[in-house]
Amino acid sequence: MGYGNMKNMMKQAQKMQADMARVQEKLAEMTVDASSGGGMVQVVVTGKLDVQKITIDPEVIDPEDREILEDMVLAAVNEGLRKAQEMAAREMQKVTGGLNLPGM
Repeated sequence: MGYGNMKNMMKQAQKMQADMARVQEKLAEMTVDASSGGGMVQVVVTGKLDVQKITIDPEVIDPEDREILEDMVLAAVNEGLRKAQEMAAREMQKVTGGLNLPGM
């Protein structure tokens, strides 16, 4: 491989790295919504996998049946995290063009 090709590859790698950093910043601002229990429990998760908000309908709050509420919160959070991971993968794929980069 010639020097020119190597220099070009390095420029492309640096551009991809900068683009990936921009996507990471963008993901911190992007959110997904998920719910469980027919919308009784709702969560908002960022593209950086931070749970931003949990909303619980007062109708579902029953001190006698706490376990159902716990299960609904868990289901909503897990669905939100799954959706956020899928969103992050789609955004990164736009930058990497489908390259299989470990950790991305």
